Amino acid sequence: MSTFHLTLLSMFGVFMALLTLSFQYKHLLGILLSLEAVTMNLFILTFSLSANVTFSGETSLILITLGACEASLGLSILVAVIRAEGNDYVSSFSMHKC
Repeated sequence: MSTFHLTLLSMFGVFMALLTLSFQYKHLLGILLSLEAVTMNLFILTFSLSANVTFSGETSLILITLGACEASLGLSILVAVIRAEGNDYVSSFSMHKC
């Protein structure tokens, strides 16, 4: 697969993940999965755009590391919210409880 097709596919993936994020705002898990899809598509986009640059491996490695940290932090927040609230509905969150 050429770099142009990979770049086009990952840009389409970012757009679809953001579209899913705008429609799936009821559950926290859906929001976290959409954000993870954005992160993975940005990883592919960064890797495909910087294929000829010297630091492409380091940049992609940093982005995938940040994506893994984001996923683990999101899951820990999800578990904490479910234990405290009993559900993961975004509408049940309140800033007054913080």
